[in-house]
Amino acid sequence: MTRVKRGIISKYKHKKILKFTKGFRGRRKNVFRIAKQALFKSWQYSYRDRKNKKRLFRNIWIKRINIILNKFNIKYNIFINKMKKKNIILNRKILSDLAIKNTHDFKKLIKKI
Repeated sequence: MTRVKRGIISKYKHKKILKFTKGFRGRRKNVFRIAKQALFKSWQYSYRDRKNKKRLFRNIWIKRINIILNKFNIKYNIFINKMKKKNIILNRKILSDLAIKNTHDFKKLIKKI
Protein backbone atom coordinates (compact mmCIF):
# COMPACT_ATOMS: atom_id res chain seq x y z
CA MET A 1 0.00 0.00 0.00
CA THR A 2 1.32 3.45 -0.86
CA ARG A 3 2.03 6.07 1.71
CA VAL A 4 -0.40 9.01 1.93
CA LYS A 5 1.25 12.38 2.40
CA ARG A 6 -1.06 15.14 3.62
CA GLY A 7 1.45 17.58 5.06
CA ILE A 8 0.89 20.15 2.33
CA ILE A 9 -2.86 20.45 2.93
CA SER A 10 -2.61 20.74 6.71
CA LYS A 11 0.22 23.25 6.38
CA TYR A 12 -1.95 25.32 4.05
CA LYS A 13 -4.88 25.22 6.50
CA HIS A 14 -2.65 26.12 9.44
CA LYS A 15 -1.10 29.02 7.52
CA LYS A 16 -4.57 30.27 6.64
CA ILE A 17 -5.57 30.41 10.32
CA LEU A 18 -2.24 31.92 11.40
CA LYS A 19 -2.59 34.64 8.76
CA PHE A 20 -5.78 35.82 10.48
CA THR A 21 -4.15 35.86 13.92
CA LYS A 22 -1.39 38.24 12.89
CA GLY A 23 -1.24 40.97 15.51
CA PHE A 24 -2.47 38.82 18.40
CA ARG A 25 -0.30 38.67 21.54
CA GLY A 26 1.88 35.82 22.78
CA ARG A 27 1.35 32.28 21.52
CA ARG A 28 -2.08 33.25 20.20
CA LYS A 29 -0.41 34.39 16.97
CA ASN A 30 1.96 31.51 16.18
CA VAL A 31 0.81 28.27 17.89
CA PHE A 32 -1.92 26.78 15.74
CA ARG A 33 -4.04 25.15 18.44
CA ILE A 34 -4.14 28.30 20.59
CA ALA A 35 -4.42 30.61 17.58
CA LYS A 36 -7.47 28.76 16.28
CA GLN A 37 -9.29 29.16 19.62
CA ALA A 38 -8.30 32.83 19.85
CA LEU A 39 -9.47 33.48 16.29
CA PHE A 40 -12.89 31.91 16.80
CA LYS A 41 -13.32 33.82 20.07
CA SER A 42 -12.35 37.07 18.34
CA TRP A 43 -14.99 36.40 15.67
CA GLN A 44 -17.58 35.92 18.42
CA TYR A 45 -16.59 39.23 19.99
CA SER A 46 -16.74 40.94 16.59
CA TYR A 47 -20.23 39.63 15.90
CA ARG A 48 -21.48 40.66 19.35
CA ASP A 49 -19.93 44.12 19.17
CA ARG A 50 -21.32 44.86 15.71
CA LYS A 51 -24.77 44.46 17.28
CA ASN A 52 -23.81 46.55 20.32
CA LYS A 53 -22.42 49.31 18.10
CA LYS A 54 -25.85 49.92 16.57
CA ARG A 55 -27.38 50.08 20.06
CA LEU A 56 -24.70 52.45 21.31
CA PHE A 57 -24.96 54.89 18.40
CA ARG A 58 -28.76 55.04 18.65
CA ASN A 59 -28.33 55.85 22.33
CA ILE A 60 -25.87 58.65 21.52
CA TRP A 61 -28.21 60.16 18.91
CA ILE A 62 -31.12 60.16 21.36
CA LYS A 63 -28.98 61.87 24.03
CA ARG A 64 -27.88 64.56 21.57
CA ILE A 65 -31.45 65.28 20.50
CA ASN A 66 -32.58 65.34 24.12
CA ILE A 67 -29.91 67.88 25.10
CA ILE A 68 -31.03 70.30 22.38
CA LEU A 69 -34.72 69.77 23.16
CA ASN A 70 -34.13 70.54 26.85
CA LYS A 71 -33.06 74.05 25.81
CA PHE A 72 -36.55 74.53 24.36
CA ASN A 73 -38.27 72.90 27.38
CA ILE A 74 -39.58 70.02 25.28
CA LYS A 75 -39.43 66.39 26.37
CA TYR A 76 -37.90 63.93 23.94
CA ASN A 77 -40.76 61.42 24.02
CA ILE A 78 -43.37 64.14 23.39
CA PHE A 79 -41.30 65.48 20.49
CA ILE A 80 -41.02 62.04 18.83
CA ASN A 81 -44.72 61.39 19.39
CA LYS A 82 -45.71 64.68 17.74
CA MET A 83 -43.41 63.95 14.81
CA LYS A 84 -45.12 60.61 14.25
CA LYS A 85 -48.56 62.21 14.44
CA LYS A 86 -47.57 64.89 11.91
CA ASN A 87 -46.12 62.12 9.72
CA ILE A 88 -42.62 63.64 9.66
CA ILE A 89 -40.30 60.75 8.87
CA LEU A 90 -36.79 61.56 10.07
CA ASN A 91 -34.67 59.00 11.87
CA ARG A 92 -32.71 59.74 15.02
CA LYS A 93 -29.39 59.90 13.18
CA ILE A 94 -30.61 62.68 10.89
CA LEU A 95 -32.31 64.49 13.77
CA SER A 96 -29.15 64.50 15.89
CA ASP A 97 -27.13 65.71 12.91
CA LEU A 98 -29.63 68.52 12.35
CA ALA A 99 -29.60 69.43 16.04
CA ILE A 100 -25.82 69.79 16.14
CA LYS A 101 -24.83 71.11 12.71
CA ASN A 102 -27.95 73.00 11.56
CA THR A 103 -29.51 74.37 14.73
CA HIS A 104 -31.44 76.94 12.72
CA ASP A 105 -33.21 74.25 10.69
CA PHE A 106 -33.82 72.21 13.83
CA LYS A 107 -35.52 75.22 15.44
CA LYS A 108 -37.78 75.49 12.38
CA LEU A 109 -38.66 71.82 12.76
CA ILE A 110 -39.54 72.33 16.43
CA LYS A 111 -41.76 75.30 15.58
CA LYS A 112 -43.49 73.28 12.88
CA ILE A 113 -44.41 70.67 15.46
